[in-house]
Order: sequence, then C-alpha cells, then structure tokens
Amino acid sequence: MLTTEFPGCRKLIDAIDAAVAKGATPAITDSLRHSLCKLIRDDDVQLPGCVFETAEGRYARRELYRSDEHGYCVVAMTWAPGQGTPIHDHCGMWCVEGVWSGALEVVQYERLDDQGGHCRFQAVGSIQAGPGSAGSLIPPHEYHTIRNPSDSDVAVSLHIYSGNMTHCAIFQPLPGEAGYQRCDRQLGLDPVH
Repeated sequence: MLTTEFPGCRKLIDAIDAAVAKGATPAITDSLRHSLCKLIRDDDVQLPGCVFETAEGRYARRELYRSDEHGYCVVAMTWAPGQGTPIHDHCGMWCVEGVWSGALEVVQYERLDDQGGHCRFQAVGSIQAGPGSAGSLIPPHEYHTIRNPSDSDVAVSLHIYSGNMTHCAIFQPLPGEAGYQRCDRQLGLDPVH
C-alpha cells in the first residue's frame, strides 16, 4: 500500500521486493543494504518533500509504503539538529536503515544479563553515517540509539522493517549505575503529504 506517489517509488519498491524474495534474513538484509545505498544516490528516486520537515520536540516518522504481499514497511524519519532516541529495540524485527540526507550517529549495544530487575547494556560500536550509507539490525542484535549529531542540519533516514512497527521497547537510564528500565512505547506516524 503506497501512502503517497513520489518519483522513483516503483524502483524503490521493486528493489525491496527483490531483496525480500531471497527468503533468509541475512540474505534479505545484505541485499537491502546494497540496494538502498545505490537508490539513495540515484537521482531517479526522490522522497516526498514532507520528509524533510521536522516535528516539534521529537523526530518525525512517515510511512511511505507497506507491502500487503510481503508484510514489510518503509518509514522515512526526520531528525532535527540534536534529536535522537534512547536505547531501543525493534520488537524482534529485522531492519535496514539508510541515511538519505544529513548525518546520523548510530550506537549499537549488546544486552547483558539483567541485575536486580534492571536491564544492562554495553556499547559495542558507534558509526557516523552519511548520505548513501546503510546498515542492518538483526535480532537479537537490535539494541541501538540513533542521533543527529549536527547542531544546524536536518537529517533524513529511510527504514525498512520486516513488519509494521507500531511499538518498541525503550530503555531509560536509572540513577547511578543501576542500569536501565524497560518501557513499552507506541509509535505514531506523521502525515505524508
């Protein structure tokens, strides 16, 4: 189900469909990463202008496409300067994320054994991703943060999820070294116009 038409949308959807047809998660995400990197640099694909509009006090999420046949979902996210996420997961879904414009800092975490009922994490890698770069998250290695490190530029990223991501778990830091508290977060969508 295409939320809105935009130049090159069929080319984007065809590339995603071809990757998803590969069946196994590692093959799907490898193919999607490579395809997404090419498509971001392809002048034929131009995301709708609304995806470059920020939302007040939070990053914006705009669903561009949901596949009735394959179940995957394509969401554009808009990050104002300094906006980011807490540590979060994708509720067991694989995801391929590509930076369309601007830059993003992505920090990956490994979840350690819980202590005293609190979650614990260890940062295991950080990347500064610029336009045309893409990465994947495959459960159980899905814990991460995303942040626009710029103090002046808007960033836009494209996220392809294996399903319709309507909620996730976020992890809020507790005082001192107590760890993190897990909270469920419902994820809304901003309008596409």
